[in-house]
Amino acid sequence: MAAATVFPEAPFVHFRRVAHPRVPNRWPHYRSDVLAKLAAKTGRELSTVTSDLEYTLAEPRPGYPEHHAVAAGALLLADQLDLGGLGFGYEMGSRWLGGGRYLWRFTPDNPMWSPHGRWGRLFAAAGVHLVLPVGGVSEAVTMRLALSSPLREQVRWCLRGTDGPCRNCGKCLYKELIQAAVERRPLDTPITADRPVARKYLKKPPYGGQEMIQYGLARVPGIENTLFAPALDYFDVSEESTSWLEHCYPPALEEIPARWRAQAAAFIEANVGLMTESEVRRVESWGSV
Repeated sequence: MAAATVFPEAPFVHFRRVAHPRVPNRWPHYRSDVLAKLAAKTGRELSTVTSDLEYTLAEPRPGYPEHHAVAAGALLLADQLDLGGLGFGYEMGSRWLGGGRYLWRFTPDNPMWSPHGRWGRLFAAAGVHLVLPVGGVSEAVTMRLALSSPLREQVRWCLRGTDGPCRNCGKCLYKELIQAAVERRPLDTPITADRPVARKYLKKPPYGGQEMIQYGLARVPGIENTLFAPALDYFDVSEESTSWLEHCYPPALEEIPARWRAQAAAFIEANVGLMTESEVRRVESWGSV
């Protein structure tokens, strides 16, 4: 929704999951029907496409609707829908810091999202570029932008629940930490330290999305009295030391294709601001020894 806020005139394309005769749906809690209803409520132009492309995936397994293998279906509709690019909501942690899925350090060569990577080149060759409008900002910034936008009611990071986030899964816990930090309020979660989804925060890092864990530790009031308390022993964090996560990493704007760059840059500069040279160095030294 943060990416959609940058381009308020952009239409939505939703790939509706269908059952596969041989491959089981191993992530039934990813409710494709909920996602479709949310997209319809935005009032945006919406194209819904029935797709079983996600079943071609070995890893991540079926249930990852924003994966390139699913989005490749848009290439088949590019002429009909007059598409020149596909915008995704991936942010700095996924684009530049590895996100914990592929590596634990800064890289300009993320295999999934760099324009010069295999996927970026493939989509560009088909005339439909991958566009990351918020690729240079943190999840804290995308949270703030989305919740302060006209699309606030459609913001959803968990597809397990039907009327809202379930509040009981690992992603809900992670996003609650970020939202509490953005709103400067105490943590509000039913999840306790003995739950499996919380156990990783009782152990030594690294953690997935570690930059956001640090951001939350520095800003959530009373964090020392929550299940995240053990993580405080591993970090020396403050608002000042994590302030770089409130600004945009400039190279992310430079890699947006020219057709959409000016609009994205104007929005980001007006609503977020660019990193200083020292903050840029913080990004580019992330994960180094």
